[in-house]
Amino acid sequence: MHRVYLDNNATTPLLPEVFEAMRPYFTEHFGNASSIHHHGQETRAAVETARDSVADLLGASPSEIIFTSGGTESDNLAIAGLVQAGDHVITSSIEHHAVLHAVKHLEGIGCHTTVVPVDARCLIDPAEVKRALRPNTKLITIMMANNETGALQPAEEIGKIANEAGVFFHTDAVQAAGKIAVDVNKIGCHLLSISGHKLHGPQGTGALYVKKGTRLQPLFHGGRHERSRRAGTENVPGIVGLGKAAQLAKASFANGGSEKIVAMRDRLEHAILGQIEDTCVNAEGVPRAPNTTNIRFEHIEGEALVIALDLKGLAVSTGAACSSGAIEPSHVLVAMGLRPDQARASIRFSLGKQTLDEDIDFAMSLLPETVARLRDLSPAYKKQAIMT
Repeated sequence: MHRVYLDNNATTPLLPEVFEAMRPYFTEHFGNASSIHHHGQETRAAVETARDSVADLLGASPSEIIFTSGGTESDNLAIAGLVQAGDHVITSSIEHHAVLHAVKHLEGIGCHTTVVPVDARCLIDPAEVKRALRPNTKLITIMMANNETGALQPAEEIGKIANEAGVFFHTDAVQAAGKIAVDVNKIGCHLLSISGHKLHGPQGTGALYVKKGTRLQPLFHGGRHERSRRAGTENVPGIVGLGKAAQLAKASFANGGSEKIVAMRDRLEHAILGQIEDTCVNAEGVPRAPNTTNIRFEHIEGEALVIALDLKGLAVSTGAACSSGAIEPSHVLVAMGLRPDQARASIRFSLGKQTLDEDIDFAMSLLPETVARLRDLSPAYKKQAIMT
């Protein structure tokens, strides 16, 4: 069966160039990067070369990059590494659960939290962040690009608010890095998280930018790896892969890669809205990550559409998550003001560097008929048709 993958916000395929860069470090270059002999020093050199590449992607200094196991660890290290009992943390209602659950955990140790809302476009109002400040506010943690809608948040404005108030600012850039230009100095953040497998690097590898002078308490205790900020023997193949993926992402900005993905995303979006009735784009009209669109197909269950399309060879996703055996509507879409049934009817399409124009054609060869068939089976759709 011919298969097309449009779920790149969940994970991206490893680019061939990334795999080739990693390959030697699984076999002949196997040394521990902390060893002082030849085998260790050649892997140490590879780790530092990758650190340079990640720093270059983010506009940071190499010494400000900590390698981690991924976005979740980076988020947790940024939050738990700074905040102590009695501190106040500001976050938003649309954060990834790696942030929301980490912040929630802090409440159990005596921290105070404020969750600012978003509007119907999935945007945070910086004024809400400013109003949430307290004398004991220690950290603001707000994402750059929402993983479900792609909506780009006003990170620079929030960075200015944080710096004027003398508060630390962390941004989860997992869905932004590699898709849009990221400059930590322009943003004004103290910490920034990325994940390798969201930018065509390997799963299980990520990084945290930590601005020089920002003191973090480590999550892990052991050796003095990563300048005593993240104990544990370095995952050299993964780090090399992340470095190569960062290098390729930086190069793609110069060769028009983002513009090509935007054009394909917009073509898919316009085709869906033009050919399928009762559809709309969630977070329409706001700046978004180039590869992401979240579309609501009224009168159907999104999970049913995902399954039906998968059976025909097209991989997409909903924002729903399985919680205690029940399908819960997306917390992001509900925070935007959608009803639970509208949130459940929403599908995320996310493109990657491997996506081709033919893949968009394939998606559109399946969508109208599949949506129509599911609506024919929907009691809600039949009732609506009778009423009109």
